[in-house]
Amino acid sequence: MLLVLGLAALIWGAGAAFGQPRERRIVVLGMLFGLVIGLNLLLPQAHPLRVATGGSAAPWLLLTGFLLLIFGYSWVLNRLRARAEPVAVPTPAAQTGTFSETELNRYARHIVLREVGGPGQKALKQARVLVIGAGGLGAPVLQYLTAAGVGTIGVIDDDVVENANLQRQVIHKDSAIGTPKVFSAQAEMEAQNPFVTVRPYHRRLTEDIAAELFADYDLVLDGTDNFDTRYLVNRTCVAAGLPLISGALSQWEGQLSIFDPSKGAPCYQCIFPQAPAAHLAPSCAQAGVIGPLPGVIGAMMASEAIKLITGAGAPLRGQMLMYDALYGENRVIGVSKRDDCPICGNAGD
Repeated sequence: MLLVLGLAALIWGAGAAFGQPRERRIVVLGMLFGLVIGLNLLLPQAHPLRVATGGSAAPWLLLTGFLLLIFGYSWVLNRLRARAEPVAVPTPAAQTGTFSETELNRYARHIVLREVGGPGQKALKQARVLVIGAGGLGAPVLQYLTAAGVGTIGVIDDDVVENANLQRQVIHKDSAIGTPKVFSAQAEMEAQNPFVTVRPYHRRLTEDIAAELFADYDLVLDGTDNFDTRYLVNRTCVAAGLPLISGALSQWEGQLSIFDPSKGAPCYQCIFPQAPAAHLAPSCAQAGVIGPLPGVIGAMMASEAIKLITGAGAPLRGQMLMYDALYGENRVIGVSKRDDCPICGNAGD
């Protein structure tokens, strides 16, 4: 019996010396004791191996049971300690403005830009941006703002993904058909960049919720396709003093501008005092739209948002950019405030 115990001690000590895990050493000891018990049960009483290992299985069974009891108690105790230890919940980095090593590597191409740098990337991380619509324009806007590291991105849309959307609304996948667009977009955004906070609002933007919703954000981007919503977004932004980046599409042409009366630029209604007749401004469903066009205009809108947040370059305040995809032409025209505008009047003067 002493021979077996000595062998067991040798196995345990050698295993520890060679860095073998405790669990593996326990398994080896279990195999050893199992072999000894088997020899004492199966061999004749006078057999030399049975005599050398104690001559009876009873003490080995008692010893094995005792060891199992000790190891089992230790395992249960460790599990209880692990459950009792408080779990450290990290403060979201978006709230602190600090960057992990992964984020620094991810945004390195921004940080080396003289116009952005570390302060600009920190401003992006702390920014709160609301995107109206998760469709053609909203899709690239959401993707590029997410990739750029904008800390908090809200998106409001009451629509669901349809097969006909997938030709241009590239944030949505075929498997998302029937899913609310805001949740489809949220899943793709969080998969793209887990360091941003996405706030989805699956509902239509209405007058009764607009002011309270906009109060949580610093900047609004409008990619909707109906004039009622555009005028509502404009009114709410002017009242809250928020800059509005607005884009529009039709067939092969797109346009965008920054409406910001608090900084001397016109508001949307200064330029478009009233909605045109329905036959003069058909929707994409009625008139059609080339697939990549929303990507071009949406990416430009995201670029303008980054410029506003970081203070880089010259944003399109007081200007409207028009892009013709069919002929590959860009035009930028000046736009001015109207003193008689019923929405912004003399705001910013």
